[in-house]
Amino acid sequence: MRIALFQGAPRPLDVPGNLERLQHQAQLAAARGAQLLVCPEMYLSGYNIGSSQVERLAEAEDGPSAMAVVEIAQAHRIAIVYGYPERGEDGALYNSVQLIDAHGRSLCNYRKTHLFGELDRAMFSAGADHFPVVDLDGWKVGLLICYDIEFPENARRLALAGAELILVPTANMTPYDFVCQVTVRSRAQENQCYLVYANYCGAEGEIEYCGQSSIIAPDGSLLAMAGRDECQLSADIERERVIQGREAFPYLSDLRRELHQLRHG
Repeated sequence: MRIALFQGAPRPLDVPGNLERLQHQAQLAAARGAQLLVCPEMYLSGYNIGSSQVERLAEAEDGPSAMAVVEIAQAHRIAIVYGYPERGEDGALYNSVQLIDAHGRSLCNYRKTHLFGELDRAMFSAGADHFPVVDLDGWKVGLLICYDIEFPENARRLALAGAELILVPTANMTPYDFVCQVTVRSRAQENQCYLVYANYCGAEGEIEYCGQSSIIAPDGSLLAMAGRDECQLSADIERERVIQGREAFPYLSDLRRELHQLRHG
């Protein structure tokens, strides 16, 4: 499968403009042969927008913006992962990502479980105990959001549940470049899975995003990595590399789960 990711500056509060930009990026990715496009955290609305704007822009997972993404996915026959502010059925507001497949079906909606500082906590409720692994074109796929990947337990949980590919929309900022350069590569290697880390670049208010989005192989090597400018990256992934990696580094099978209270799912 060929995967593309979009790294760009946020366009806060411009949902129609971000949908239009998504249309262009999906068209470009599909023309390059990609079957999946991954966008940053809170892509539709911008991230650093404040609680009142989150309240105003939040939508249900099947709201009008989701339907617009469905149309884009169907038009270009490409699966899309995008971040957005979600209003849950319980009325709470969540920092969420959704995976829409090339047929326009919602395969997964994930709510950020580990909120980052007062910035996240002022805008969102934390997601519940729901870490789905879904099938996309024969690949087992899990989702995390930004700060979530900095906790090794989250990626390990997905890998134990069968994930071969972990997609991480993010809004990582300076001075946390270390996460872009080292942490995400470690998460891929220690779980012997592919990992896609789609970040912003540029600035949003007082936040300076650090870019450096990447597509990482199961051995931790970089298949593609961005600098600090807007770009679209792509790379091909092969299941054989997951199989070979898990044979060479059998962390998942050798793990004594009873010592760590770990479980599937």
